Amino acid sequence: MNHASMIRLGLLSLIACTAFASASAMAADTTVPGHPRVNEVNQRIDNQQARIAKGVANGTITPKQAANDQRRAANIAQRESAAEAKHNGHLTKGETRRLNRAENRNSRAIHRQRH
Repeated sequence: MNHASMIRLGLLSLIACTAFASASAMAADTTVPGHPRVNEVNQRIDNQQARIAKGVANGTITPKQAANDQRRAANIAQRESAAEAKHNGHLTKGETRRLNRAENRNSRAIHRQRH
């Protein structure tokens, strides 16, 4: 191999490694170790956010509807944070149940809008 080919190969390797590192950083795990109820609520909120974004992207949800859905999701996240603050970062079973009910209502609203 000549010198120019070695430089190109090195640059391509560097670009590939950088792309892989940035992709793995973007897909970083957001779970909280030792907090399964918190992780469950957070995962459901993330899933609903993705469904809202997908609905806006394909035109089945209007921006106004998306804003309402986002507001409801933010309210659930705020309630979760307040409940966690009361119990040193944990959620009780009752708090989890209430948050899941709110997420169920929000999920049904998203579903009705998209179909």
